[in-house]
Amino acid sequence: MQRATITVAAGRPDPTPDAPLNVPVEFASALVAGGDVGYTRHDAGNSRAFEQVLGALEGGHAVLFASGMAAITAVLDVLAPASVARPPVFYSGTRAVLDARSHIRQVVCEPDAWIDADAALRWIESPTNPDLRVIDITAASSRDTPTVVDSTFATPIAQRPLALGAEVVVHSVSKYLSGHSDLILGAAVCRDPELAARLRDHRELTGAIAGPMEAWLALRGMRTLDVRFRRAADNARVLAERLSGHAGVQTVIWPGLANHPDHAVATRQMDVIGPMLSVIPTGGESAAQAISESTRLWTHATSLGGVESTLERRRRHRFESPLVDPGLLRLSVGIEDVEDLWADLRQALEAAGSSR
Repeated sequence: MQRATITVAAGRPDPTPDAPLNVPVEFASALVAGGDVGYTRHDAGNSRAFEQVLGALEGGHAVLFASGMAAITAVLDVLAPASVARPPVFYSGTRAVLDARSHIRQVVCEPDAWIDADAALRWIESPTNPDLRVIDITAASSRDTPTVVDSTFATPIAQRPLALGAEVVVHSVSKYLSGHSDLILGAAVCRDPELAARLRDHRELTGAIAGPMEAWLALRGMRTLDVRFRRAADNARVLAERLSGHAGVQTVIWPGLANHPDHAVATRQMDVIGPMLSVIPTGGESAAQAISESTRLWTHATSLGGVESTLERRRRHRFESPLVDPGLLRLSVGIEDVEDLWADLRQALEAAGSSR
């Protein structure tokens, strides 16, 4: 079954007469005794339905968590590595979790150095946040060291890390998977069902189960993941090409461009080059700030992956890596008409240029 079909067909109720087509939202805490669950901190029907869809998409065993940070923390706690290889620039939340665990030695790996990484666990983002480096997952997973891939920017529509050799895939479900900027959830998908069971135990003990409404909303969002992601990716391609020729733009970072340092890896590894792109304007930090304050259709906001287009100057946050250029704008391209998106970016670039 193709991935576009899985997003629609998986995780449905049994098709008995008069059954609903969709899994109803299940508001409950205590359950009648005699079953396998008993209490919804242990498990919940709406979470299971979402897990069926994501597990089928990734080709593994999915576990839904109350947030992406809960999923990241659970994976690190359960695998309990003494050392972790990780990218120079990656999600600041993951870096904070690692920094808080002083007993874990961190090994920084450039994109082409993973095969020789001397660490007990390899933590990959591909593409990375926010500098959009693409890591060769197959090469990085070629030894006996467990590999975890944060595939939030790619989604299973673009790549399936378990099929490329990873043991675990993590997602911020808050982003593209749910797709409407209205919930906080996370997930981990494991090749090994026993590891997934250990993550479920961790979720139960730490109280990180997803709420029923959030799980239901996420499942509804997943039904349109394929069409949303592909439409936004098409928009990103057009914008990346146009921004590359604009005098107000110094650098465009999008793996689909031929001048991207990881273009060859991206085109080989990803079925779709995703909707995230980063831009450094000619005027640097001040121009980036002016652009973020001048857009009308694009919203200056953190997070990403919704149907609406957002942009953000990442270094406005004190916790962002100092390796990120102060002028970098991270763009999460939405599904609006691309001509409207381009017109708004163009006028914001012009406004930033005139303000210098």
